[in-house]
Amino acid sequence: MRIQHTSPHRYSLKNVRLETEFIRENDEIVGTQTDLFTIDIAGTTIDRIRPNNPTADAIDAKSCLLLPSFRDMHAHLDKTLFGLPWQAITKSKRTVRDMIAMEQQLIPELLKTSTERAEKLIRFLQSYGTGFSRSHFNIEPTSGLTSLEHLLTALENIGGSFGAELVAFPQHGIYYTDTAPLLAEAAKLPAVNFVGGLDPFSIDGSIEKPLDFIIQLALENNKGIDIHLHETGESGIRTMQYLVDRVLENPELQGRTFVSHAFVLAHLTPVETQEIAERLAAAQIGIASSVPLRGHIMPIPTLLKYGVDVLIGNDNIQDHWGTFGSGNMLQKMQLIAELYGSGNEYDLSRTLALATGGLIPLDSEGTQQWPKAGAAADMILVDASCSAEAVSRISPIRSLIYQGRLVF
Repeated sequence: MRIQHTSPHRYSLKNVRLETEFIRENDEIVGTQTDLFTIDIAGTTIDRIRPNNPTADAIDAKSCLLLPSFRDMHAHLDKTLFGLPWQAITKSKRTVRDMIAMEQQLIPELLKTSTERAEKLIRFLQSYGTGFSRSHFNIEPTSGLTSLEHLLTALENIGGSFGAELVAFPQHGIYYTDTAPLLAEAAKLPAVNFVGGLDPFSIDGSIEKPLDFIIQLALENNKGIDIHLHETGESGIRTMQYLVDRVLENPELQGRTFVSHAFVLAHLTPVETQEIAERLAAAQIGIASSVPLRGHIMPIPTLLKYGVDVLIGNDNIQDHWGTFGSGNMLQKMQLIAELYGSGNEYDLSRTLALATGGLIPLDSEGTQQWPKAGAAADMILVDASCSAEAVSRISPIRSLIYQGRLVF
């Protein structure tokens, strides 16, 4: 199940800025038209959108722009140094197996305060407008189920202001360490939404055996799949092709299977990239990761062109794996726009969809499609004139609303 809560709230927001259409000159989009509105919230949804009444008895949005709240779709909320003194990554112990050995030493101490630090990290993400996350949690002999238990406690302590779906992640391999029984146990739990995996060939010595086990658990327990794949070269592409084949054989996994990182995609020829993008789309397998990817420039435009679901997250936020995770999804969107040359009004506004689960205020023709009455009240107020400016300037977040609840 997803960790989320209902809301009994009823209130109104006035002086809310909404995008209404594109501004065009000589058939080119040069800006975004906005206007002010009053919005009524009832429970977890938007009840009404009305012409603005600046004298209404309502919370004053102060002309801030309303946008869908952000969804961080690749995080490790259970495993962070957040809340501890600053520490950059070290130059040594940088292979995945070396990092496994490091974790086996670190985790017993980190688990002592992991609930408190997970709560601090969640509140940090909220401050940047994120209301929902897909979080991997360690499942391996060193942690057992304790990492999951602490994360669930942290989510409950947040008190209904943040949503999450959870991935049982065998960070130390399925067979490299004796994790298979623990992963099978975790897959049975209602709180777990996805079965994870890690570099099957380089860590467990086989592509087929770990993937077949993951697929079996997913099918038996009605779970999705989200595997970490850092491998490049032949083993990386063979892993992706094998996963595509198996998902095509099991249609119930289509739309519920993801490859996190998939670094190999950054090292293919254009023809090879198109071929694998078409196969991923046919199997409805998504790609979930962060940006940038340690020097790997991922073919995000090609993946999107061929219909692959692309999810973005922060991944490492002040942990022993990475130094640069900011927690700010708008910063990620600006990086994507800059990396792929999306500097005009229209392209900047489209980039926002990668942070919101596909929701953006205007459709491709400039017709207002969000917000609408009856839609989930998962929103942010941003100090920006339009979504393109918000992405380009990483505009400040002034308020987060999750499931109708005014978080701040």
